[in-house]
Amino acid sequence: MFRATATGGTSMLEQQCSLDLPTSERFDWWCDMAAQEIVPTIVHSDRRTNFYASVKLLQLGSVNVSELEYDDMGSTRTPRLIRQADPERWMLALVSRGSMWVEQSRSRAEPSLGDLVLYDTSRPFRSQILDQGSPCRTVLLQLPRKALPLPEQMLRAQVARPISSTRGSAALLSRFLEGTLEHAKTLTSDECTRLEAVIIGLMTTVFAADAEDLIPPQTRQQALLQQVKAFALGNLHDPRLSPTMIAAAHHISVRYLHHLFHEDGQSVGEFIRWQRLERCRTDLADPRLINRTVTDVGARWGFRDAAVFNRAFKAAYGIPPGQHRRRQAPTPPGP
Repeated sequence: MFRATATGGTSMLEQQCSLDLPTSERFDWWCDMAAQEIVPTIVHSDRRTNFYASVKLLQLGSVNVSELEYDDMGSTRTPRLIRQADPERWMLALVSRGSMWVEQSRSRAEPSLGDLVLYDTSRPFRSQILDQGSPCRTVLLQLPRKALPLPEQMLRAQVARPISSTRGSAALLSRFLEGTLEHAKTLTSDECTRLEAVIIGLMTTVFAADAEDLIPPQTRQQALLQQVKAFALGNLHDPRLSPTMIAAAHHISVRYLHHLFHEDGQSVGEFIRWQRLERCRTDLADPRLINRTVTDVGARWGFRDAAVFNRAFKAAYGIPPGQHRRRQAPTPPGP
C-alpha cells in the first residue's frame, strides 16, 4: 500500500497520496490506512467521492511520527472499537495548517496553529477537521503509554487540552518533530533508534513541567540530555555551535554538560562532529545538490574551514568528500 523511499541505503520513509489511486478508492484507502497505521475510528466526510489525503510514516523504534494531510473529515473512536482493538498509545498532534477540534474525557480542545493536543487511544474521543479551503496538515506522534515515566492519571488530565508550542520544551518538541520528518530520508537506522529516546525525553519534559517531583532524578537527567541533543541537531549549521553555547542555552554549566555526555558514552564535540559529517555525507550523495561545491556542503553544516572538513571526513569514512561524491554519482545510461 505504501511506497518506501530511502537515501543512500539508510532509513525507510513510507508515504502515499490518495491522488495515486482511482477517485472511487481514495476515501476507503484513507479509512483503511488510518485504522491500520493510527487507530481504528469511524470516519465520515462530505468529500468522500473525491477525498484528498497524503501520509508520511516514520518509525523510530516504538515511536511513530507521521505527517498527515487531509480534506475536512470527522472521526469517532467508540467503546466498541476500543474493545476490538486498542494499541494502548498516547497520540500527540501538532496542528501546522488548517483548523480542527477534539473531544475526550469531557474536555474539548480547539487548538490554534502550532498547538499540541494529546489523545488517549484507550478512551473514546471525537475529532473534526474543518474545511478552510485547503487540506489540513498535522504531525502526529504515537508512542506506547508505558513509554513515558509519568503517572497515567496525570497525563489523562491533559487530554484534549491545547498546549502552546511558542516557548519552552513544547516549542523544542514541535520543531524537533518537524525537523525529523524533514530529514527522514537521510536518517540512518542507528539515528532512528537514538531519536526514539530523544522524543520520549522531550515529551516527558513537556508534560512534567509542573510536576518535576514526580520524575526520578535519572529520568530528569536523561530528558535534559535529549533536549540538549535536540538543540545541537537544530543548530548544526551554525559554526558557533559549541559546549559553551549549548550550556548557556540550557542554563547549565559547561562542566555539567560534559558530565551528561560522559554518562552517554561520548563527548559533546564527538556528537556534534559526527552529526555534521553524516549530513555532509548525505548531501554529497544527493544529485539535487550537485551544483554545490564540496566546500559549500561542508560550510552548510558548520565546517568553516575546508581543510578541516576534508581531514575530518576522510578520518571518518576513509575517503575524501570529493571522492565520496564521485562514487555516489549515478552511472550515465549506456548508448
